[in-house]
Amino acid sequence: MLIGYARVSTGLQNLDLQSDALTQHGCTKIFHDKMSGTKKQRPGLEEALQFARKGDMIVVWRLDRLGCNMQDLIQIVNSLNERGIGFNSLQENITMDKCNATGQLMFHLFAAFAEFERNLIEERSAAGRAAARARGRLGGRPEKYGSKDIEMMKALIKSGTPIKDVAEKWGVSRTTIYRYLEKK
Repeated sequence: MLIGYARVSTGLQNLDLQSDALTQHGCTKIFHDKMSGTKKQRPGLEEALQFARKGDMIVVWRLDRLGCNMQDLIQIVNSLNERGIGFNSLQENITMDKCNATGQLMFHLFAAFAEFERNLIEERSAAGRAAARARGRLGGRPEKYGSKDIEMMKALIKSGTPIKDVAEKWGVSRTTIYRYLEKK
């Protein structure tokens, strides 16, 4: 049985491209995750690995969809091989099982390239964030409340209004109110 696994990094991304490719390849069952590949616990992947039986093949669209790094990727594929389950990556055109030495070599080469590419992306992202910080942009979500709101929160608390009531008035948690009070 061909078992597909698809993953996108965020809920805003779409699984259609991967799912279509896996279906077209002949996967009868497809598992998926919408989470970063850096997470060790990926429920869809764990389900796919538990579902697969000896003689089946796990199919992914690209190698980087399966593992969070080269070590993880190799460990997953080796455990599949030990269980008699094959592995296929469509984009890299790699089919790997225990008796295919060329497939194993190609797998390790492409896994190294995939990890290298991921590291480059992380480095460029970090450099971009550092450049933005140097220009005074901190990134992240903008503050919800301005100085007037914070002054009003402080005034209410100073007059004896319980934090719980202030939090309800602004529709936030007490922790958020404490955090705003500490800022200014």
